[in-house]
Amino acid sequence: MRHGGQILVDQLKHRGVQRVFSVPGESFLAALDALHDSGIENVVCRHEGGAAMMAEAYGKLTGTPGVVFVTRGPGATNAAAGIHVARQDSTPMILFVGQIARGHRDREAFQEVDIPAVFAPLAKWAGDVHDTARLPEYIARAWNLALSGRPGPVVLALPEDMLSASAAVADIPPATAAPAPDYETFSQSALSALRLARRPLVVVGGPGWSAKAARDLQVLAETADLPVAATFRRQDYMDNRHPNYVGDLGVGMNPKLGERLERADVILALGTRLGETATSGYRLLDPARPDGKRTLIHVHPDPDELGRVHSPHMALVAPAAQAVNALAAHAAPLINSRVWTAEARADYEVWQEPHRSPGALQQEWVIRWLSEHLPEDAIVTNGAGNYAAWLHRYFRFKRYGTQLAPTSGSMGYGLPAAIAAKLAHPERTVVCLAGDGCLQMTVNELSTAAQFGAAVVVLVVNNGRYGTIRMHQEHFYPGRVSGTDLFVPDLPALARAYGGWGTRVTQNAAFPAAFAAARTAGTLALIDLRVDPQALATGQTLDAARTEGLARRA
Repeated sequence: MRHGGQILVDQLKHRGVQRVFSVPGESFLAALDALHDSGIENVVCRHEGGAAMMAEAYGKLTGTPGVVFVTRGPGATNAAAGIHVARQDSTPMILFVGQIARGHRDREAFQEVDIPAVFAPLAKWAGDVHDTARLPEYIARAWNLALSGRPGPVVLALPEDMLSASAAVADIPPATAAPAPDYETFSQSALSALRLARRPLVVVGGPGWSAKAARDLQVLAETADLPVAATFRRQDYMDNRHPNYVGDLGVGMNPKLGERLERADVILALGTRLGETATSGYRLLDPARPDGKRTLIHVHPDPDELGRVHSPHMALVAPAAQAVNALAAHAAPLINSRVWTAEARADYEVWQEPHRSPGALQQEWVIRWLSEHLPEDAIVTNGAGNYAAWLHRYFRFKRYGTQLAPTSGSMGYGLPAAIAAKLAHPERTVVCLAGDGCLQMTVNELSTAAQFGAAVVVLVVNNGRYGTIRMHQEHFYPGRVSGTDLFVPDLPALARAYGGWGTRVTQNAAFPAAFAAARTAGTLALIDLRVDPQALATGQTLDAARTEGLARRA
């Protein structure tokens, strides 16, 4: 006989779980009891949103479900932001929610929320476990669903009396792998189509990649003379220094790369959904007006995604990592595309040339310095905000597994993700890039970093405003500032209050020494980067945005 908490934790141990994230609650005391001597590390966080984002980042890094425990009601709803990130980023994740006792349901008991109803639109599946003896069944299903097809988040509600009750039940072992699809036939057909192309483009993204898949992608690109573009915040899928890498199809993309996507005669889409961001609002690839002269070859692990938006001429239901391995093994030189590929790379190099921002401290200078001086395996995280556009444009990612950022565009993600990354890889440099608004969404997780010894380096781009919204405001309602100014506390002092190290930088020349001191501090470190508020976006100032907005209105 085992109580429900023990049954649950034993299922996690059978599946190799080594670390979970949580904010404790009385509704899952039995699970906390089972974690006590389980050998599984419980990273206790300060807010359920931060805990869920840490679990999501951990799932991205490991390829196995990130696990998070939260309590009922407000605890669960606080975690919803992390579930949304996992869904849009196709990250395997399981959220366990302590729930009210079964006998109190439908009375609006203390903190009662219908968990499956709340999370059904956000998660791959949301369930409610009513029977202690069925815990192994539910957890096996949750684990398999989180990993199958297009990976994503699963939510399980755990009534407190169900968890504390005991049952004699056998464990369910992890599922075996499904049979592999016919990669041989697909590879030959896809490469035959590419052989006839004059303007091919490989577009990579989505879940399930690995360091080996990144190497296979490089072999495919080199051998077949193919240009490779990464989708939004998947830039670490190929070494950006490689001559076949041609940039990212994301927010603030190189306009010339967008034109190449629009003009391509054969698109090999590996793992990506070719969603709104990658296609510039579906303008570059309009699913309602397909180009009859273009061939789309689409590989995705979820059969429901293939043909749902874009109509492929050739489709393969498979993880991109396996498909690119087969394609690399059969690749041959494609001489028709050599000039096209070289031109695409030349466009990328021109786009990398810095566009000078106003002020004494310039983000393009900082990002290029980081790109040139960080170790190749350093992990860089970020959340949402215009500051990230400088990172996308000027940082060259060199290895797989070095970029952690939400394709969902969630603010507050960078710090929790950095903490999760540092706990997973304590030997590696982990840098969080955040805006002043972005950081303050989850700044309380500095406490978690201090408690668990996560010596992350946090770089805060501080301009005293919600910059992205201010940019749009100036475009559409110029000169009418409303709701976008931001009070920012003394951030270095805040870092020191948490037992960390902090300083402020106002000029380019001071940044290298400050960063070196942050890395050697041996604890969490924060650098407050005071940038000119005029620098709203790469290549655009606040005044220019306002002028454009006034001209548009006129």
